Amino acid sequence: MSDTVRIKQIIDEAYDTKTFVFDWDAEVRPGQFIMIWIPGTDEIPMSVSGISDTTKSITVKAIGDATKRLHEYKVGDRLTIRGPYGNGFDLKSRNILIIGGGVGTAAIMPAVVETGADTIIAARSDRDLIMLDTARKHAANLWIATDDGSAGFHGNAVQLMNEKLKEKSYDYVISCGPEVMLYFMFKACQDADQDCQLSLERYMKCGAGVCGCCVMDDKRICKDGPVFTRDQIAQLTEFGVSRRDACGRVVKFR
Repeated sequence: MSDTVRIKQIIDEAYDTKTFVFDWDAEVRPGQFIMIWIPGTDEIPMSVSGISDTTKSITVKAIGDATKRLHEYKVGDRLTIRGPYGNGFDLKSRNILIIGGGVGTAAIMPAVVETGADTIIAARSDRDLIMLDTARKHAANLWIATDDGSAGFHGNAVQLMNEKLKEKSYDYVISCGPEVMLYFMFKACQDADQDCQLSLERYMKCGAGVCGCCVMDDKRICKDGPVFTRDQIAQLTEFGVSRRDACGRVVKFR
């Protein structure tokens, strides 16, 4: 079942990233995603980056045909959406460290708003940092990391996470970002015996567990995830190693 919603506000987050706020009163949990239909182009999954009783938002980086087309939308235009899908984050504890990498910061921001937990936002440079105003408003402590050192800690999200885990004990780490970042974050959490919940990403056509394009080992990222615990990820031999393309073929990247 789909809904048609109207864009209420557009926020420029960075030179290539915008947040689209739209009226929608559906119940959505932090970490869930929706499918966005762009007529004549594609239907794509997008994490929900903002949640209120009457509005929701998505944060879009223009990196492909569909997302570039979305960037042409204006306030008042309509979006056709399906969802929400996925399991979302388990936020029963407030003693957590939340980490967003690149545009993956969009997926973790509702958890920051709901919990007010310590937060790390990481990006390649200060030009790529997004959603800092929201994080500054809600996070108990906000730390920034950039690969080139142009803002905050000079290094990546995993390096800064390791520094923070030496200073304070957390019940678990929550994160979303590029798979290479999540892969090394998972390894670091294993080494530190630190529980974590990571939001994984794969190519999705349906978002509802039917098409099989997002399969990783015996799990469907859209239906069984996208959030997985450390113990669950330890069973995924394809994590950080391979993915499936639009035809379901395995593509190695390591």
